[in-house]
Amino acid sequence: MSNVRMGRHAIAYDELVVGERYEGSARTLTQTDLSLACMLSGDWHPIHADVEFCRATGMPGPMFQGPYGILLAMGMATQLPVFADPVVGATGLAQWRYRRPLRVGDTVHVRATINGKRVTSDGQRAIVDRRFELLGPDGESFQEGYGGTMLRLSSRGEQS
Repeated sequence: MSNVRMGRHAIAYDELVVGERYEGSARTLTQTDLSLACMLSGDWHPIHADVEFCRATGMPGPMFQGPYGILLAMGMATQLPVFADPVVGATGLAQWRYRRPLRVGDTVHVRATINGKRVTSDGQRAIVDRRFELLGPDGESFQEGYGGTMLRLSSRGEQS
């Protein structure tokens, strides 16, 4: 089984180990978070914004829009790990799954696992693929999927 790291020291691309896991700190979702998600997305469907509608339909309460979990997971994972090489940007998401609904009061944290890594053909950049899991305190997954990050390899940037 791979190690779980929680440190915040910067890790160079060459030090990354496929299979290594990084755990982030937790946060509890609030009504303010849900209201902001509705405002930013423009999605005020009663399943997200109406407590009485939810009660009448047998749900325990409003739930967050699915994509909010992606935003939350990606934000919480920006430091998992802290890359010593400069981040150029994200390369995309794949196979994202919603496992259970996110609701006000849920406490979540992110686990990022190094799923793969490769240097680009020009030797100046690298792609780090990670598996992301948005987890509850019980370890059960709310959402999960894969994403890539492109790095500029500063240690190789001086080479011709």
